Amino acid sequence: MTVRLLVLEDGTIFEGQGFGADVDVTGEIVFSTGMTGYQESITDQSYNGQILTFTYPLVGNYGVNRDDYESISPTCKGVVVYEWARRASNWRNQLTLDEFLKAKNIPGISGIDTRALTKIIRKHGTMKATMVDKGDSVDHIMSQLKATVLPTNNIEQVSTKIAYPAPGVGRNIVLVDFGLKHSILRELSKRQCNITVVPHTVTAQEILDLNPDGVMLSNGPGNPDDVPEALEMIRGVQGRIPIFGICMGHQLFSKANGAETYKMKFGHRGFNHAVREIATGRIDFTSQNHGYAVSRENFPDDLMITHEEINDHSVEGVRHRRFPAFSVQYHPDAAPGPHDASYLFDEFMEMIDAFQAQK
Repeated sequence: MTVRLLVLEDGTIFEGQGFGADVDVTGEIVFSTGMTGYQESITDQSYNGQILTFTYPLVGNYGVNRDDYESISPTCKGVVVYEWARRASNWRNQLTLDEFLKAKNIPGISGIDTRALTKIIRKHGTMKATMVDKGDSVDHIMSQLKATVLPTNNIEQVSTKIAYPAPGVGRNIVLVDFGLKHSILRELSKRQCNITVVPHTVTAQEILDLNPDGVMLSNGPGNPDDVPEALEMIRGVQGRIPIFGICMGHQLFSKANGAETYKMKFGHRGFNHAVREIATGRIDFTSQNHGYAVSRENFPDDLMITHEEINDHSVEGVRHRRFPAFSVQYHPDAAPGPHDASYLFDEFMEMIDAFQAQK
């Protein structure tokens, strides 16, 4: 078995056993607290360019199947685990985790003290890291790591280049792809929506020409500041068509209306984040995956904060005061995670119907 190193930007070095693809990678290292759902996490395009650490100590025990993909071609850089299951047992299992990562050209490293690694990230924040096979000098590995500049076009890398349909017989929804999860499509399809997925570069006029009943702004990777053109699109659509934003879509919707965003120390990634609805006190456990958040500082008058994270009180949801438009930082589509917040898709449908009735 290949001996592989995980080297952090702060000089910390972990030694473990390699599995998956035998390639060297560099990316931002982050951790997820989910106990299950590793296939959905690895294939979530919001992890584009990142080395994903699983805090749960055993990963891969139920294998990989055809139904739980969140994208066809995952773009996370690498996978870090304490132990990976060499033999998977599940009635839906089709591939082991090792076979899956090899097929997707993603390296893995096991035998890592993921608790110690997570504590480092929590203390010092997310940072660059590299996964390499043992053999090269540590000094050379560190110099290469420090010299590496991580790309900022994360959304461009994962967004569709051409529009495509997901046909249905109900409400017409334009879904702007900033790195969407398939589970968003599934939730809309459950509600018989006729969906058109469009690139992140779409203009407001191009959306209006499709004559949609509603517009969804998807999740996606990276920094919302890297796609300023999306803000103009959102301003051109809101007030004319109901809008629902998720994760990156939430951040962009907020910025388009005057809010600011900031990079979190280590982000929210996992499926057990408690969120409070401010108006009712309702608590939902949610699936989250984001490294940026909407700031409360100098919050714009046109928006109201509707949800907050219970532990750090970060902004988890907003609503426009004048237009039929709202967004949440978490993933009401879950997959993986609890389905507490799936009702938000129904609220979006009701918002669309109410807006149509007013015309």
